[in-house]
Amino acid sequence: MTDTKLPLDGIRVLDFTHNVMGPTTGMLMGDLGAEVIHIEPPAGDATRRLRGFGSGYFAFYSRNKRSLAVDLKSDEGRKIVMELARGADVVVENFGPGTMDRLGYGYEDFKKLTPDVIYCSMKGFLSGPYEKRAAMDEVVQMMSGLAYMTGEPGKPMRAGTSIIDMGGGMFGLIGILTALYQREQTGEGVFLKTALFETAAYFMGQHMAYGALTDEPVPPMPARVSAWSIYRVFECQDEPIFIGIISEKHWQAFCEVFDRGDWLADERLGSNNDRISEREWLHPAVAEMIAKYPRAEVTVRLDRAGVPFSPIARPEDLYDDPQLNDGLGLLETVLPSGVTAKLPRIPLEMGDNDFGLRRNPPQIGEDTADLLAELGYTDKQIAALVDGGVVAVEG
Repeated sequence: MTDTKLPLDGIRVLDFTHNVMGPTTGMLMGDLGAEVIHIEPPAGDATRRLRGFGSGYFAFYSRNKRSLAVDLKSDEGRKIVMELARGADVVVENFGPGTMDRLGYGYEDFKKLTPDVIYCSMKGFLSGPYEKRAAMDEVVQMMSGLAYMTGEPGKPMRAGTSIIDMGGGMFGLIGILTALYQREQTGEGVFLKTALFETAAYFMGQHMAYGALTDEPVPPMPARVSAWSIYRVFECQDEPIFIGIISEKHWQAFCEVFDRGDWLADERLGSNNDRISEREWLHPAVAEMIAKYPRAEVTVRLDRAGVPFSPIARPEDLYDDPQLNDGLGLLETVLPSGVTAKLPRIPLEMGDNDFGLRRNPPQIGEDTADLLAELGYTDKQIAALVDGGVVAVEG
């Protein structure tokens, strides 16, 4: 763990979030040095109890945060939160439309106490006809065309991770950092909003532009004609490999390392576009050649040629990836269950900053007592709040 001063040192964030989109923003701000206080119910954020793929949500998105477990609906709980609000720079929330206002924790409520607060609201939709609808990552993948683009024709399929949640969380961070810079110039806070559907639509921008430039319906990715002549998975003797040849230099080096001077001399294959036109016979010919070698041999040759390639990895393979382990890719993290796991750090190198692990994902209410003490509560008062069910402390 590191105690090095980081760019967002001194920024306090009240994090009223759950699941993925909001927690992504909070985690990133924590990684960049902000003090992030995750506010959860005394029984704990429900995200902690998800199963299946959801079991990784809290474990990954909760590092570098403090946990305050408090009953937001109680008078005593509201008092605690509003006392914390007086020192807060940023509030982040991703509850359903209208929930925070109904509970008395909306932008106007915080602005009365902290006029220059930056309030980031993360929803399913921005302002418009859909803004009161509930949404989730998979819903907007279907609505935006992403699921159509990912699956085989007629078989829409969501992407293999919560990419829209994470993208929305990143746009939330972009908005907050922009607002912090603006506050330096004007002294004023702001209400800002980001949303899942518009994030997904943004990610579809390149396909929308393509659709405007062609008379044909945009095909899903598995049925597309790639912009590159060789850009697909091939079967080796033992295991598959992805090969991407995206320049004439790549093509020449590829042919050389596989001793295919005949392809270099073939006028039909003189350019990338020529090779696309000849893909009906060229792809089977390349596939036949690659299938003669074990993947280890193909890897050596492609690496020597400087051609982009990749094995078809599973998530578990990343634990042992040399680049991630020998570089700056993974953080050994103790999860709330007690399991230790190597998880990805923020993919950013910036000067001498170490955007590493300062706090493991917290237990329920791990920091409640400390935060209350910082507000001036005595041990006796804290004990009374615990006994009354207003707050929870670790253990």
